[in-house]
Amino acid sequence: MKLNDAAGCLESLGNDTRLAIFQALVRSGPEGLPVGHLQTRLKIPGSTLSHHIARLVKHDLVSQSREGRVLRCTANYTRMNQLLSFLTKECCQDSGGCH
Repeated sequence: MKLNDAAGCLESLGNDTRLAIFQALVRSGPEGLPVGHLQTRLKIPGSTLSHHIARLVKHDLVSQSREGRVLRCTANYTRMNQLLSFLTKECCQDSGGCH
């Protein structure tokens, strides 16, 4: 992951609502959640939810798939792990190691 990719992901997750959406999707597992369930769980208007999901999709943290009339959102665990790896890969490199 490049610096600008990580910055975009962190910017997306730096909003309370988007972080709550992402956490809910991470907790839901690989099957994800229908948008309607997310809306009910987080108690936010549909238009607001759509806006925030679009930002997470833009940075590839969330994917969406249509199942008939249901729009399902899923956390991108690979992207999440890439971000975590980016943040920790050089931990304590300048200090001789972590304690």
